[in-house]
Amino acid sequence: MDPCRIDLQEMNQTNDTIIREALVNRLVVDYPNYRVIPELGVWHGAARIDVAVVNGSLRGFEIKSDRDTLTRLPEQMHAYNSIFDQVTLVVGSKHFVDAFRMVPDWWGIETARVDENGTVFFNHIRSPQNNLEQDSISIARLLWRHEALERLEDLGKADGVRTKPREAVYQRLAESQKIDSLKEYVWDVLKSSRQDWRSDVQLA
Repeated sequence: MDPCRIDLQEMNQTNDTIIREALVNRLVVDYPNYRVIPELGVWHGAARIDVAVVNGSLRGFEIKSDRDTLTRLPEQMHAYNSIFDQVTLVVGSKHFVDAFRMVPDWWGIETARVDENGTVFFNHIRSPQNNLEQDSISIARLLWRHEALERLEDLGKADGVRTKPREAVYQRLAESQKIDSLKEYVWDVLKSSRQDWRSDVQLA
């Protein structure tokens, strides 16, 4: 795999920023028909996966660099397992062994290292498998309230929740269709429909 070049202040020490930049550059090439989304918020911003790619499926890439800790990884795993079709952990050598033991068997794993020239190299360890733990309400929460309500209007299921808080809207949406249909709609919104990504405070 062609390496991605970056500038480093401290050589041979990975951090989130340099890995994410290199990873995004690689994913744009690897997934030309996908939308690449850095720092996608889930659970209304309670967690953010480092990079997501979406087009008919939603794949997440979580980075744990040499300068990170693994303290939040169990909580993040719980969030990501409820949403993504596939997840890959991208980890520096410092945390590789511990992180490998923590993540589910269906998570993919890659290592990231930086050479003396400031080049990030990724090493494939394990391919991700399909997630069997997805949860409809968690997927529905990826939508902004008006997006979820628009879907309910299309389904003829909006009566009684138009003026309710967003959680009631998400609950109704999750109950109104099978999970595969819900994912198809949500993934399409994330890929194609949403333009003003960071301007809406609904993710906070």
